[in-house]
Amino acid sequence: MKQSEIKKLSKEDLQDKLSEYKNQLDELKMTHTISPLDNPLQIKSARRVIARLKTALSNE
Repeated sequence: MKQSEIKKLSKEDLQDKLSEYKNQLDELKMTHTISPLDNPLQIKSARRVIARLKTALSNE
């Protein structure tokens, strides 16, 4: 998710997306623990999106 997309979201949408990405990150970590992911960079990108969303929420 790009920064320009994040800026267009309302506060409620940001919170929804944040919880969605947190759940996705938990699932990715659990899956990666059991068996290696095909693309482990998914974990890194999910963490970065979560950070962007938290930053956008704190700025509002």
